[in-house]
Amino acid sequence: MRPSHRHLICITRLIAGSGLLLLATNSLAQECEALGDGIITSHAIAMHGEPKYPANFKHFDYVNPDAPKGGTIRQGARGSFDSFNPFLSKGSAASTGSVETLLTSSEDEPFTLYGLIAESLEWPADRSWIIFTIRDIARWHDGEPITPDDVVWSFDALTTQGSPQFRFMYRNVSAVEKLDRRRVKFSFSDTTNREMPLIVGQMPILPKHYWADRDFSKTTLEPPLGSGPYRVRRFEAGRFVELERVEDYWGRDIPVNVGQYNFDIIRNEYFRDDTAIRLALKSGDLDLRIENQAKAWALDYDTPAVRKGWLKKEVVKHGQPTGMQAFVYNTRRPFFSDPKVREALAYAFDFDWTNKKLFFGQYSRTTSYFSNSELASENLPTGRELEILNQYRDQLPPRVFEQPYEPPSTDGSGWPRDNLRTAFKLLDEAGWEVVDNQLVNKQTGEPFRFQILLVTPDFERIVLPFIRNLKRLGIDASARVVDSSQYVNRLRDFDFDMFVFVWGQSESPGNEQRIFWSSSAASQTDSRNFAGIQNPVVDQLIEGVIEACSREELVAWTRALDRVLLWGFYVIPNWHLRADRVIYWDKYDRPAMLVKSGVNTSLWWYDADKATQLDAIMSDLTTDSVDESNTPTLGVALAWVIAGLLLAWLVIRRFVRRKSKP
Repeated sequence: MRPSHRHLICITRLIAGSGLLLLATNSLAQECEALGDGIITSHAIAMHGEPKYPANFKHFDYVNPDAPKGGTIRQGARGSFDSFNPFLSKGSAASTGSVETLLTSSEDEPFTLYGLIAESLEWPADRSWIIFTIRDIARWHDGEPITPDDVVWSFDALTTQGSPQFRFMYRNVSAVEKLDRRRVKFSFSDTTNREMPLIVGQMPILPKHYWADRDFSKTTLEPPLGSGPYRVRRFEAGRFVELERVEDYWGRDIPVNVGQYNFDIIRNEYFRDDTAIRLALKSGDLDLRIENQAKAWALDYDTPAVRKGWLKKEVVKHGQPTGMQAFVYNTRRPFFSDPKVREALAYAFDFDWTNKKLFFGQYSRTTSYFSNSELASENLPTGRELEILNQYRDQLPPRVFEQPYEPPSTDGSGWPRDNLRTAFKLLDEAGWEVVDNQLVNKQTGEPFRFQILLVTPDFERIVLPFIRNLKRLGIDASARVVDSSQYVNRLRDFDFDMFVFVWGQSESPGNEQRIFWSSSAASQTDSRNFAGIQNPVVDQLIEGVIEACSREELVAWTRALDRVLLWGFYVIPNWHLRADRVIYWDKYDRPAMLVKSGVNTSLWWYDADKATQLDAIMSDLTTDSVDESNTPTLGVALAWVIAGLLLAWLVIRRFVRRKSKP
């Protein structure tokens, strides 16, 4: 346990004037000083504050520790897969359910990690290093023990051969070393990055001995050796992956896993589009779906199975930040480099009409990159957030301080005349004019033309009204749907003009913000800075978020970052829903206590009694259907009788006519 007399005190220093230009990424407007001596040894580590669960806890509060094991759950996925190596910037990888980390998170705390492969951890108050002690019982599926050598090899492989994201994530790691048979140490070059001990605790741990005679840098359809609760049972490339629960899984009884991973079989089937997935669900070929389309939720599930309660349709509220879904500008393109142009085009998207006509009023407009959380900026900046922003006042547009950000709204009529008039004014100020009904650059005469990249035709019905309004501005916009493989590769290379993306967020943002928004990530292939943001103020605000040494500081720096991103007009915000829409056959159960993340099937279990009842119902329906197909109904029989009488009358009439002829 962490000694109670040790505390961390956050000391804030405001720096003004020309000194701001001298701020380096490791020396922002704040620093954390540690009081007390000695080393902290614990079973868990929290980003801020103390862990909720003590060292002797038996299980998380939100699980059912007595959940039965067994049964199958079948889910659908759109697209395909051609690899089981998810750590590369190539291929479309499927999950194997077998990769584990040193630490794992709880669902009822902002950001606290507990020992998984690691039994305990120790670190100094300044978090300049961390030591993990690996559990003696931790094993790979082939029975070999998990060792510090595996941890060191995993770090080296991920940072030298894996996706560039890993180099971003672990760039503050100065050394990884094996101390003894069970202990491994990570040292950090930047003691202000207080999240790093947690970040390395979430690093995937891979088996060194397995990869000794294999090439980690290549995609593979050989399911790699793992250590987790599941492994690949069988698969067919591009069609399905079936995972089986590992009966002798080493970690099944440790506190962080109790009550979880209850299904014997998890089957993921791949489909070309969501319509096919919905049909498979309603026919009983799939068991569960998280529905992501408002129209389908409103119209596609009006079936007898839903009405009778056999197919459960539920809206499960969650408390997670919903992040930012948006039309993303690629500011690397010259026509999107001007903020006025980006602001102008936002007036062509009529969310209010879209929500009313296409979404059945189910969504709320997104106004923050951290929506549905205390991290979202709102109203005008005040208090600590204002102090932070004041440091960069001369580098920011005045509206950051004078006007709350609100995306354009309309009356929902479908004819946003006033909005388009505003857009024309902004485009004129940015150097564009309409000639012969076409928007062209005043200096070069180049027409304004771009393409919206899509991966599913379902989104066309949303994009086409947007394109219609863009054409009213004289902009030649079009949409193109491509297959999932081409889509992924084009995003990795930033080969697009505009597309739709969702940046997910957590309650405790940190190092991942560099991958999302930093200048260094803008030119890094496979980063998540799709917008190509290169803004020195954004860079410094990201570091402030990472270095925040209290929850209060984290909230203030995140709100400041959010506000600056919004006023940069890098995206056109879309919408969000503060709940999961789940539909599933009534043969499962889940804990009564909801978790902030919403639907989490790793906590669910198969209810054999419900499944038996459902099977009996479906069997009776099938039998009734067969009987009905072989036994004419009264209506059908009557129709046959009438047809027979009519035929007899025609025959008799013809015979009588022949007899009456002279």
